[in-house]
Amino acid sequence: MIRTLFAAAALTVGLAAPALADGHEPLKVGFVYVGPIGDHGWTFQHHEGLKAVEQAYGDKVETTYIESVSEGPDAARVIRQLAANGHDLIFTTSFGFMDPTVEVAEQFPDVKFEHATGYKRADNVATYSARFYEGRYIAGVIAGHLSEAGKAGYIASFPIPEVIRGVNAFLLGMQSVNPDATIAVTWVNTWYDPGKEADAAKALIAQGADIITQHTDSPAPLQTAANSGVKAFGQASDMHAFGPDAQLTSVIDDWAPYYVERVGMVLDGTWESKDTWDGIQPGMVQMSPYVNMPYEVAAKAKTLEGQIRVGLVHPFAGPVIDRDGTERVAEGEVPDDGMLATMDFFIQGVEGDLPK
Repeated sequence: MIRTLFAAAALTVGLAAPALADGHEPLKVGFVYVGPIGDHGWTFQHHEGLKAVEQAYGDKVETTYIESVSEGPDAARVIRQLAANGHDLIFTTSFGFMDPTVEVAEQFPDVKFEHATGYKRADNVATYSARFYEGRYIAGVIAGHLSEAGKAGYIASFPIPEVIRGVNAFLLGMQSVNPDATIAVTWVNTWYDPGKEADAAKALIAQGADIITQHTDSPAPLQTAANSGVKAFGQASDMHAFGPDAQLTSVIDDWAPYYVERVGMVLDGTWESKDTWDGIQPGMVQMSPYVNMPYEVAAKAKTLEGQIRVGLVHPFAGPVIDRDGTERVAEGEVPDDGMLATMDFFIQGVEGDLPK
């Protein structure tokens, strides 16, 4: 395995990669991260996927990763540097990297790109995401059983469909147990800022939320909940170590099998552009152990997980009513992926603004 790392500020071109025994050079695979690999959440899990690629293919691949890349113009510059430096396959791992990825892909048609959580594709651009909302629905059901106040607090990053979908799925889970349950949303407008995330958790707890969940990337909300004697859910990875008496479960993003498969397809010449949106059934979404709750609640969560896996339960099965009273999903129906992927409304019971 050959790995290179360069800072977002500059690209240092090193010596040419050594040829393998068969005369071929290693496949150069790049990863662009929105946060630090030590965030213990979103970026940490993507980096675990990089390590799985290295373990699977050894010296057949040369990996490069760039962490803490800002969404926007800086991302385009970094992605372009990777492409210009001879990378054959580049994974860009945040929604805000979508347009920069497509822009650079047009300039480098022989390079293959994969963008996480986006929807814009091209002949050399594939997209992939996970159905996080399935795990958030399970978390909401747990919260519905455990919340004495009937009110949860949700620390949200940006008002994009992925985040809006998660808020709604969590509350639908709560309301399946307690129809009067509500959820207060605080926007922090960042993926990773432990200070802002902690402050948001404190504010939500002060407003009466006795369950905290998040769509941000650090364990700060869980730690804040633990210090306040409030239960919480981890995000993206198992954050149990940061709040052993507070975490109920985490919704885990397991990218490793996908990365190993897609790199293998480039190596054997079968790669093609497509969209992948997997959930609990294939294992891209996993739940960490159900703890700090009564046995019967954990058993119900485990059963629900199995029902979602085999398609017996859909988190957005109708009726789904938005805050304006409009029926978005009729009773007995389930939404198609197009509606889920573009979700731009809150359901009844969500407290807080929805920026446009």
